[in-house]
Amino acid sequence: MTFKQNLVLIGAFLLITGCITDLNQKAEKIHNEIISIDTHTDTPLNFLDKDFDIGKRNDFDETRTRVDFPRMKEGKLDATFMAVFIGQGPRNEEGNHKAKDRALKIFNALHQKVNLYPEQAEIALKADDVYRIKKSGRSTVFIGVENGYPIGNDINMVKEFYDLGARYITLCHTKNNDICDSSTDSKGPQYNGLSSFGEDVVKEMNRLGMIIDVSHISDSAFYDVLKLSKAPVIASHSSVRALCDNPRNFSDEMLFAIKKNGGVVQICILSDYLKTPLPYPERDSAFQVIREKYKHFEGLTEEEYHEAVKEWRTTEGLYPVEFATVSEAVDHIDYVVKTIGIDYVGIGTDFDGGGGIEGCMDVSQMKNITIELLRRGYNKNEIKKIWGENFLRVFRSVEHIAGI
Repeated sequence: MTFKQNLVLIGAFLLITGCITDLNQKAEKIHNEIISIDTHTDTPLNFLDKDFDIGKRNDFDETRTRVDFPRMKEGKLDATFMAVFIGQGPRNEEGNHKAKDRALKIFNALHQKVNLYPEQAEIALKADDVYRIKKSGRSTVFIGVENGYPIGNDINMVKEFYDLGARYITLCHTKNNDICDSSTDSKGPQYNGLSSFGEDVVKEMNRLGMIIDVSHISDSAFYDVLKLSKAPVIASHSSVRALCDNPRNFSDEMLFAIKKNGGVVQICILSDYLKTPLPYPERDSAFQVIREKYKHFEGLTEEEYHEAVKEWRTTEGLYPVEFATVSEAVDHIDYVVKTIGIDYVGIGTDFDGGGGIEGCMDVSQMKNITIELLRRGYNKNEIKKIWGENFLRVFRSVEHIAGI
């Protein structure tokens, strides 16, 4: 290689390095001036592990956990919705009772763990709390409930969860429940949308000022909710069907419907919802063995649950997948922006519930999404909307309609 060629290579390297540094500095500055919110993590499941400490920096490679307060600061994430997640179990009196008890146990653990660190974080109850908490230099924790299963068929449970701090409910999970049909129940639809009890739940959530989360629910249930709800809705962690044909994702028709509703789609950074996964039968078989061994995670004791999580994480390491990338995640954001506009999209990672992609494996790397947005020409105001203001607009509207 000639001296001149060496100079060209060195110059190109310095130019690229300078561009990366410039984008990083711009991202830092923007995050210092905006509110950034992740609308869905399953981090409270980690709170049932006595060894997990949300107030210290946990190494992802050692713990396989993706969220804690120090890493939130590193990634410049101001706020996160921590979901009280309950997997779908038997829909009978005993199953409903166990689901309710487990939900209350997770609520209790969440409050205890967060309240251990008042100097680092605060649980917020209203949309605008996040501004005050950021100004104090701390992180904001909002609470959601993923899966309306622990409500059972008792409408009073909606208010009980609200009083415990929950500000949204994802109406169902991967199977149908007493509220509505799921997008992924292998048995197919039961109600072709919302049940009559589900209609009562929607009305009660509107009355209380609780955000309705339409992630996971079937297309028919989605349209039923939009017809009935007086307030805009969110999809706390869903992506775009046109780019990844998964029933959990949103079709173009659904995107236009959520725009008309005034809601927002929070793009999920879980690989299977960003790109169609390649066949991996060995991995599928290994996970199926775990599902069958632990009764599809239904009715487990605490000890059995922790063993199941440990085996699941070990198996993930044995059968690594090709992760989607930050660029592919921003493709979904781009698609929503180009289809229905900048005001209807945000980010919900599903961290600690399967979320995590190349370049954004945990919350310490969230700023990389902003760097990619900058690289594509998004300006500060647009990034501000994507990272929080679109969602906060919906949250405030829900509060206003409820008279809060």
